[in-house]
Amino acid sequence: MTRPSLLACLFLGGLLVACQPRPEPAAPAPVPTPAPASAPEPETRLPEGPDMAPQPVPLDDRPCLETLGEAASARLVQRCIAVSPATRPPCNSANPCDLIQGEIDRSCAMWTRDGETPPKECQS
Repeated sequence: MTRPSLLACLFLGGLLVACQPRPEPAAPAPVPTPAPASAPEPETRLPEGPDMAPQPVPLDDRPCLETLGEAASARLVQRCIAVSPATRPPCNSANPCDLIQGEIDRSCAMWTRDGETPPKECQS
């Protein structure tokens, strides 16, 4: 007789759990909308070679390769890779230039904050 009572209890317990109302899922966080682009101002300047003039880093959603061209975007990506401690930093010319520059700025600030001498790529 113990066996049928145990099975009945398990069955009734399962029904009680199944009949409980499910909690409402949390509403997703609102996604911030980008500000309308009036006339993007350059955020910072790229370090260039001695024979090249500095170029502004545009605030643009397009890939950096498309925005700056192959040579300038490659220099920005190499600079980002040199300073970033992240395991998967956004140092890729397929990302917008301001995202790459933001990683450089963040990384250089961390080097300084931690009291370490920042790499030469932070000196621009």
